[in-house]
Parts: sequence; C-alpha cells; structure tokens
Amino acid sequence: MIQYSLSILPALLSGAKMTLAIFSLTVLGSIPLGLFLSLGLLAKFKPLNYLLNIYVWLMRGTPLLLQLIFIFYGLPVVGIVFNRFDAALLAFILNYAAYFAEIFRGGFQAVDGNQIEAAHVLGLTYPQTIRKIIVPQTVKIVLPSVGNEVINLIKDSSLVYVIGIGDLLRAGNVASASDVNLLPLVLVAIVYLLLTAICTGVLRQLERYYRYYR
Repeated sequence: MIQYSLSILPALLSGAKMTLAIFSLTVLGSIPLGLFLSLGLLAKFKPLNYLLNIYVWLMRGTPLLLQLIFIFYGLPVVGIVFNRFDAALLAFILNYAAYFAEIFRGGFQAVDGNQIEAAHVLGLTYPQTIRKIIVPQTVKIVLPSVGNEVINLIKDSSLVYVIGIGDLLRAGNVASASDVNLLPLVLVAIVYLLLTAICTGVLRQLERYYRYYR
C-alpha cells in the first residue's frame, strides 16, 4: 500500500498544486473585489446600487457549477473565449466576490456611523476614514464569516474538474478509475482535510490577533 501511495503521489501533488493556485488567486481577487462592491452597495447612487444588487442576486442565486459551465462553454457562443484556468478563475472570483460583498456590507453597517462624522471633524477625507477607521473595525467583525467562505472555497475548488482542469480531485479520480482502487480517493480526502486544517489554524490566529487589539 505504501509503495502504491508513493507511486501516485506525484500526480496527486500536481493536482494539489492546481487546487492551491485556484484557491489562492480566488482569495486574492475576490476579497478586495467584494470589499469594493460592498462600498457600492452602500452608496447613495441608486443606479449603481441597483445594478450591484442584481449582480449579487445572480451570483448568490445560481450554483457556482452552473456559472463555471456558462463561462467556459456558454460564452464562446457569443465569441468570448477563455482557457480552462482563466474561465475557472473568473467564475470563482465573481461568485465569491458577491458573497464577500454581502459579508462586508453587514460589517460596515455594524460600525457606528457617528465615527464617520467624527473623522470628518478631525479633518480626515472620506477615503482616509474608510481605510483607517472603518475598514479595520469591519475586518474584525466579518473575519469569522469570511473565514467560513474561505474554507468553503477549498472544497469548492474541486468543481473545476467539470471543465477538465487537472486539480487534486481529478488526479485522484483518474488514479482510482485506472487502478480500480479507492486508496487514491482516501489520499485526496486527507489532503483536503490538511488544507482545511491549515486554513482554520491561520484564521484562528487572525481572530486572536484582532481580539487582542480591540
């Protein structure tokens, strides 16, 4: 069993590398985008607010798998073509940004609005107020919810299998089907559990950090 595990390990590690690429780039793209969108959702400019609410409704109201299939297989019909990796990344960033936007909106609304007036009295501009006063407090409020979405992202990354990307799950499925052995899938589950455990540990450290400085 050990020898067989070692023989399929390179394929699993290659798949895990792709999974980590999808995960990390989605986090780097969707969290800042979600933060930016949340400010638009709170804006008093009604047309922008209306359009962003429709966007969030569409992204949250339809399955990520459907969005992934639509971007990769549907958009080429109208002449918009993405390679597999870019299509997956676009679908994941757009989907998760919508969830993060709602999370950040709730966080912003939980911060006392009088602080904006106080910052204005102190001479801070609106962007400075958002960056130096509101955002740090919001991050502390939303961190548990953001953490839950980040952990979900680790598991959702397996959906890229449907458009033929060689991620961790695909590598395990190929090995399991060709060798008629369940061990590759067990190893895949162990890798996902390890990734989730690492991510959970990092998030708990961040939560402790923000509790310490409250």
